[in-house]
Amino acid sequence: MKKESDAVLLRIFIGESDKYEGVPLSRYLVEFFKKEGLAGATVLRGISGFGKSSKLHTTSILRLSDDLPIVIEVVDRKENIERIKPKLDNVIEEGLITEEEVKIILYEGRPAH
Repeated sequence: MKKESDAVLLRIFIGESDKYEGVPLSRYLVEFFKKEGLAGATVLRGISGFGKSSKLHTTSILRLSDDLPIVIEVVDRKENIERIKPKLDNVIEEGLITEEEVKIILYEGRPAH
């Protein structure tokens, strides 16, 4: 069965070395989103990138970085995203968040025969 709905996608760009209360920030955020009951979140680890400082972070053997780019994507209904956004102000010290409206197409298994 296929369901479609409108939602909001937050992309949170941070560094691999970022922490909150001694815990890797990416792990803290995924656990936070789950505790808040959001529909889903995914952490993506970049192989290369740079941010505001223009310092290149890469997995290249010649320039091995211990602070690779991390992107956390979280998607849910607009009201749920709006509810958690103010809480992120207390958790994220440095990074970037983008927000966009998206359409979710959810496939829920086929009925058993």
